[in-house]
Amino acid sequence: MKITDRKIAYDGHYKLSKLTVQDGDKELQRERFEPGQAVAALVFDTEKEKFLLVRQYRVGAEADVLEIVAGMIDPDDKNPEEALRREIQEELGYPTDTLTPIAEVYPSPGNSAERHYIYYAEVSKQTEAGGGVASENEHLELVELTAEELYKEKLLDAKTLLAIQWHQLFKQKNIL
Repeated sequence: MKITDRKIAYDGHYKLSKLTVQDGDKELQRERFEPGQAVAALVFDTEKEKFLLVRQYRVGAEADVLEIVAGMIDPDDKNPEEALRREIQEELGYPTDTLTPIAEVYPSPGNSAERHYIYYAEVSKQTEAGGGVASENEHLELVELTAEELYKEKLLDAKTLLAIQWHQLFKQKNIL
């Protein structure tokens, strides 16, 4: 298979491309959602010994969703880690002590070009209130949970589930 033509069908808050895909002697038309690249982290406060997550309204779920800290990589970010440190500061109010890569994934590769860089982060000293950036219309509730509380939560967000399962499998068992 090969992409032979690419047109922007929509260019708003997100982009949607219309692709022509050559599949042998067939030409297929496909749409691809192009939101950009994102970073996310399961954040652990080493002083409080609690995980720090955020609850916010998500349009896709049409509900408030409990999830790990996440945000888009800006064009001026040097790398995913820089973007993630900024997001942790904005959303939680903490500078980042350490970052450990967990995974680089496409959450929905069948129709989306979005890529997530997922990390485990440790923090220790809150220096600001957090809660997101008003100019980005973020309204975040900081949620602090022990590991036991976190593992009992009903979670809807895939990146959050992936990061928590990583923690259960590797970090908690001191495999890393």
